[in-house]
Amino acid sequence: MQYSEGSIGRIFTLKLETGDRLPDSLVAFAREHKIGCAMVMYVGGADATSRLVVGPEKNRGEEIIPIVYGLDGIHELVAMGTLFPSENGDPELHMHAAAGREGRATVGCVRAGVDVWLIGEVILLEILGTGGFRKKDPKTGFEILQLSKTA
Repeated sequence: MQYSEGSIGRIFTLKLETGDRLPDSLVAFAREHKIGCAMVMYVGGADATSRLVVGPEKNRGEEIIPIVYGLDGIHELVAMGTLFPSENGDPELHMHAAAGREGRATVGCVRAGVDVWLIGEVILLEILGTGGFRKKDPKTGFEILQLSKTA
């Protein structure tokens, strides 16, 4: 296990609207406001054009091929994520969401693109002093969180 201790910095409240997209809008906001590390929470609507990554095609294998699922209709959405810089300093958001409609739910990663329907509310808690960053893992291709201490 790796770990790091930090403290809460600035707290931002964002109102996203139709036409805004996750993760793009949050990454652009972080870049503009020079936010290095953060915890991000979202509640609101997801348009029918939204897509979630709902798992890899195979449990194990040489190449990880994502399954991309398109939402069928407008959905309610709740999401939680973390924001850490990549090795070159660009903000990278890792956020998973649960999307529901008519008693059914889908859970997945927002990296394929979630389009806000009507309104999306975001609370972003800046985390100071952790030294965390994402490093590209050559085996998976994922940007994996790296922290300074081990337990």
